[in-house]
Amino acid sequence: MPFGLPPVVVSIVLLLGSNVFMTFAWYAHLKELNHRPWLLAALASWGIALFEYLLQVPANRIGYGSLSVGQLKILQEVITLSVFVPFSVLYLKEPLKLDYLWAGLCLLGAAYFMFRSRLA
Repeated sequence: MPFGLPPVVVSIVLLLGSNVFMTFAWYAHLKELNHRPWLLAALASWGIALFEYLLQVPANRIGYGSLSVGQLKILQEVITLSVFVPFSVLYLKEPLKLDYLWAGLCLLGAAYFMFRSRLA
């Protein structure tokens, strides 16, 4: 593992990077290419998504030895929300809503149930 880090840590770092690319691929065109044809936005998004997959695939492969598929998926969702909220507020200038907190609490509950066997 890079720098002697545990596989779960490497997986989390790669998933964080992956989610930054994914969020830009999925949503940045709404701000940057809003007045361009949707096909151009789709092509730009696919180009960005390539980098997402270059991080996401190794993240899941590395993490799979230490985590179950369900744990990887819930971890991915928690990371997705932790990347999406700052992106939507800071980049897209969307208002911060209390709904993000409730969604985050639901994801924390999901994470608890997926990881509770490791906590005991």
